[in-house]
Amino acid sequence: MSATFPLAALARTTEPVTMLRRFLALDAVVTGVNGVAYLAASGPLSRLLGVDAGLLVALGVFLTLYGLGVAALGAQRSPGTLPVRLVVEANAVWAVASLVALVFWLTPTTVGAVWVPMQAVTVGGFALLQHLALRAVRNAGPRG
Repeated sequence: MSATFPLAALARTTEPVTMLRRFLALDAVVTGVNGVAYLAASGPLSRLLGVDAGLLVALGVFLTLYGLGVAALGAQRSPGTLPVRLVVEANAVWAVASLVALVFWLTPTTVGAVWVPMQAVTVGGFALLQHLALRAVRNAGPRG
């Protein structure tokens, strides 16, 4: 259990499934709030970030639905390995795609140039935490 100690401290539990569920729930909340903000305030956020309002609305719909899906997964007593892997991979892709978009496509304001990498690091962090928690669940093996 010493290898998972920092992870357990962060999750405030030594139970691997509870860790995983907490990291999924945190991801769902942050993603959902972000999605709703993009939907509810796409105009002001567009001006603040320097990102097209239509893109923010589309991202808002996606993030809201994705957040609901992650919340449903995290609410399960024992989230399945494959769905969790899909969340981990989707988060990793999102983080990388955000940085690629920043370099090759977006022309954000200064605030946007800070926001995009910050959210990419956050989402990448969720991917890492979820991956490590899933590994801890698998290493714990079946409980009898």
